[in-house]
Amino acid sequence: MRIVLCYPVEDRHVAQIQAAAPEAEVVNAGQEHIDELLPTADVFIGHAKVPVDWDRVLAANRLRWIQSSAAGLDHCLVPGVIDSEILVSSASGLFAPQVAEQTFALLHGLLRKLPLFFRAEAKREFVRLPTDDLRGKTVGIVGMGGNGRMLARVLAPWDVRIVATDFYPVDVPPELHELWPADQLDDLLEVSDIVILALPLNAQTCGLFDANRIARMRRGSYLVNVARGSIVVESALVEALASSHLAGAGLDVTEVEPLAASSRLWDDPKVIITPHVGAQSARRADDTTDLACRNLRRYLDGEMPYNRVDKQLGFPHPSVVWRGGDRP
Repeated sequence: MRIVLCYPVEDRHVAQIQAAAPEAEVVNAGQEHIDELLPTADVFIGHAKVPVDWDRVLAANRLRWIQSSAAGLDHCLVPGVIDSEILVSSASGLFAPQVAEQTFALLHGLLRKLPLFFRAEAKREFVRLPTDDLRGKTVGIVGMGGNGRMLARVLAPWDVRIVATDFYPVDVPPELHELWPADQLDDLLEVSDIVILALPLNAQTCGLFDANRIARMRRGSYLVNVARGSIVVESALVEALASSHLAGAGLDVTEVEPLAASSRLWDDPKVIITPHVGAQSARRADDTTDLACRNLRRYLDGEMPYNRVDKQLGFPHPSVVWRGGDRP
């Protein structure tokens, strides 16, 4: 068995994976060599951020399992992989604490009007401006995977009402006031002061928040996207902010990345932008390796890995998601 890695590993991570699969050959391809080496892999652990010739990988007919180092799977769920027998598992929920922290940074920055204060600070102006409150708001979470569930946990102590939608409206967390199926998204938008996107990108969610959908949000509400940028149509968001239909937007992701220098979002004081860093963590490689090793042992024992993905949907069923705590 050849295991090909493509995430920021150190020698100790490679040794840990080798110890979990002593009979395997473990190769650290990195982004520089992943396109070249992926067709030689039986198992792929990581996330290729460079173009990969998936037709060549599929033609080699060797790859049997992809353990993504990310929760989002648009980097590997190409049509050929979806139609193949290749098993795919994700890092769903593994970095939920970090995503929650990033969400809070964006949300509190919007509510406390930090962009305006930063602009005043840059001009050395000591100006008091009106701010908003989180307490007493209704927060709608769109997508109750690992990230959505963690968000509900950390939001609950803030005296907010939390509602959510999910493709699988099961196993309702105690923090939620309502959990609706995905097709009741508009009901969530009608009651939410803050809408947080934590859903995967797939054919059904790409462009989901277009002009019509954003118009259904409450006037004066806030939108925070820590999911995937292509879920929100940028032009529709720009217009909703310009008309003050939305009070603000916190974006860790954008429809096109990197965001074009000409985008009107950069200059809007009602917008906070971070460059897709929500899942960054000082422990990211350690936690990814721990999960990969746990799943490797299951795979070698003939068991299904945790976070096994429904490839048609692009995410795992809640019943197979790793629930062993915030770290594996």
